[in-house]
Amino acid sequence: MNLNGKHILLGVTGGIAAYKAAELLRLLQREGAEVRVAMTPSATKFVQPLTFASLSKCPVYTENGAVEARPFQHIDFPRWADLFLVAPCSANTIGRMANGIADEPVSLCFMACAGAKWIAPAMNTTMFMSPAVQKNLKTLETFGVHILQSPSGELACGEVGAGRMLEPAEIVDALKAYEESRPKNGKKVLITVGRTEEAIDPVRYISNCSSGKTGVALASEFLQAGFDVTLVAGPMEAKVPCGVEVICVRSAVQMHDTVLELSKNFDALVHCAAVADYRPANPADEKIKDSRSQLTLELVPNPNILRDCVAARNSGNLKQVIVGFALETADVEHHADEKLAKSGADMLVLNTPVANGSGFGKDTVAFSFVKANEHAVAPKLGAKRDLALGVVNFVAEKLGV
Repeated sequence: MNLNGKHILLGVTGGIAAYKAAELLRLLQREGAEVRVAMTPSATKFVQPLTFASLSKCPVYTENGAVEARPFQHIDFPRWADLFLVAPCSANTIGRMANGIADEPVSLCFMACAGAKWIAPAMNTTMFMSPAVQKNLKTLETFGVHILQSPSGELACGEVGAGRMLEPAEIVDALKAYEESRPKNGKKVLITVGRTEEAIDPVRYISNCSSGKTGVALASEFLQAGFDVTLVAGPMEAKVPCGVEVICVRSAVQMHDTVLELSKNFDALVHCAAVADYRPANPADEKIKDSRSQLTLELVPNPNILRDCVAARNSGNLKQVIVGFALETADVEHHADEKLAKSGADMLVLNTPVANGSGFGKDTVAFSFVKANEHAVAPKLGAKRDLALGVVNFVAEKLGV
């Protein structure tokens, strides 16, 4: 497998090796990748942004922005990218990324990027071997960042040692080797994760306790099984694995509209998010003042994302596998059977977070699988990873992969 069709965001930081980034961009394009560029302010002192804009045929994201670009480049650029590569990556930028500082284009994109991240360090050998830089590199590794080796050789300062940026052709070979090592089955899955928040006024909302852990476990296992994974994510605390595309939403209506717009492009849909069934009918435009008097909220039902996706699949004669979740606290098997019949999904995951050892934010949950034309069985406590593996195996079998 090559890099054909990949969206690669190239981050360029300050250093003499910045001139090599132009060659790297061209080599990536020759492999069929589409490349956009973000630059730190110091990088623009070594190579003009016009160079990269001309080669990439796209405005470069710099500290002052670009007239032709949208105002949210720090979100748009990383969301567009399948892969974020910073080459060269200076000691200063490594420190920013390792410590959560985002105050210029490259570190902002790093913070907002949910896809795979790669860096090619480039600096003086004494700086490279310093305890601070080595500690920051180890920290980035724990974040899942791929660190390209910095081979020994003659540096721009005349010294000899580690710290050189890997040659552009070697960087491309490393990316290709990584892509070839990843299993791919050509199938795409869309997963809803997290919770939704339904506004009461600008500062208050109705929500639930979902942490997103089950959804992230699903994303990880689908990724390992060779699926291209996209998440439509409400607010959550769980960290998304590298290599997964994330589309962020807040409310149930936003999640509904986003999923329905995208669903036809996917082979499988997994509705894992804890979506609010109701929302306030008339959210206040201003904060509701504390009068200590009784307050009545009128609630209206939210759209049913699962049922609407099944209806869209059936009306479009799409060969999709659709999996839903049924969170129940009483008479759980009966309610799960009812939900499966009403939804028309291929399978439901029945889960009961009120069981001992089971619940929001934990790594275990009581669950069972309810398939079409079968009756629900009592949930049993298990790891959320095992739940995810069961869903992946079901979807893979239905799709024949």
